[in-house]
Amino acid sequence: MDRLDAMSLFVTTVEAGSLSAAARRAGVPLPTVSRKLSELEKHLGTRLLNRSTRRLTLTDPGQSYLIACRRILDEVSEAERSAAGEYLNPTGELAITAPVVFGRLHVLPVITGFLAIYPQVDVRLTLSDRITQLAEEHIDLAVRISELPDSAMVAIRIGSIRRIVCASPTYLALHGTPEKPSELAGHNCVTFEGLSAPATWTFGTGKTEIVVPVRSPLQVNTAEAALDAAIAGLGLTRVLSYQADAAVRAGALRVVLEPFEPPPWPVSLVHAGQGRLPVKLRAFLDFAAPRLKERLARSL
Repeated sequence: MDRLDAMSLFVTTVEAGSLSAAARRAGVPLPTVSRKLSELEKHLGTRLLNRSTRRLTLTDPGQSYLIACRRILDEVSEAERSAAGEYLNPTGELAITAPVVFGRLHVLPVITGFLAIYPQVDVRLTLSDRITQLAEEHIDLAVRISELPDSAMVAIRIGSIRRIVCASPTYLALHGTPEKPSELAGHNCVTFEGLSAPATWTFGTGKTEIVVPVRSPLQVNTAEAALDAAIAGLGLTRVLSYQADAAVRAGALRVVLEPFEPPPWPVSLVHAGQGRLPVKLRAFLDFAAPRLKERLARSL
């Protein structure tokens, strides 16, 4: 029995939540997963997992063994990276995740410049608006647009993003420009479900927070669709400032209600920060952080 392989399969099974999901993730047949886990339990002389038709649960020995397996596999992985030169020269795969629009507009151009300088690094960029779990999904670096909870992660702040309300000049000329949030009651609003509740918009903060109902003839699930509808004159919309930056600079949209905007959200580069950083990650942080700061400073 290959114990490292068995340990890795055990960790994969726990993280996947089922034998079949582990088999798909590991790319091996389901009977192979079941057999190797049984062999591992026989070798250890104890049961690691309680199996049922619905889910897997760790036994007490399994819980302790999981922690040990993750530590051992991390140490082996670090030793391999060191032997392969990842701590000497930028090389290997670098996994990065970022929000969809921000990643396309800002992160991708920076990655393109980075790869021109470091051709021995391969970048795997995942654009997603959901919060990914770095360790579980084998991500080296994440771009986060939000206030960050306390954690063991290391965060490098690179700027901030505003939540803005905007509309086309044509719409504002026909329907008037709202001067305060309460005036939104007389306007059509295009709501973007990824940013706020479709029925209300919140302005200000703390004691000055204002929650106003909005009339929404159109609800969409992407910022691009909300912006396209607003540019077409359907109504006001609320998006993140970088999403509307190009349209505002082109004069297709105008920002309104600026004095009532809630506090900006910080933008951070987040990584695990445990132990010595591979040179590929350190090189990317050194390259990307100042360039992303500059790009954010130039935006709305």
